[in-house]
Amino acid sequence: MSARPFQLMQLDHVVLRVRDTAAMVAFYCEVLGCTIERRQDPIGLVQLRAGASLIDLVDVDGKIGRMGGAAPGEEGRNMDHLCLRAQPFDREAIVAHLDAHGVRIGEFGSRYGAEGEGPSQYLFDPEGNLVELKGPPDEVSIDSRASGAAS
Repeated sequence: MSARPFQLMQLDHVVLRVRDTAAMVAFYCEVLGCTIERRQDPIGLVQLRAGASLIDLVDVDGKIGRMGGAAPGEEGRNMDHLCLRAQPFDREAIVAHLDAHGVRIGEFGSRYGAEGEGPSQYLFDPEGNLVELKGPPDEVSIDSRASGAAS
């Protein structure tokens, strides 16, 4: 078998099919700090910058969105969750900020991510998508990854 001609570097973008684009843009920009990268209104697409990655919002009634079937709702979701690395990670400050914006908050815990085990806060966007804010890895996780130990 020949060598793979590429190496994966990072998550490039996530695409969410949405019912209320304006509410979703407001949530991801005003609450989580994304910025609008570009809009393609004729096809119902808004691309948001989230650090080095993008979150694409596709209107379910737009040209692209209609190809995906029914809108997300109680009976189904477009994905399990998306995870955004957050720094600094001060859980009390994060929860206070989310509460001030009326965000439904989910479970807190230590979870494994791209950089290792570390703090993680679940929350829900206005359309019920599960979002994870991920903090930096625990020191033990960094040490074990550096030494090649399995975690």
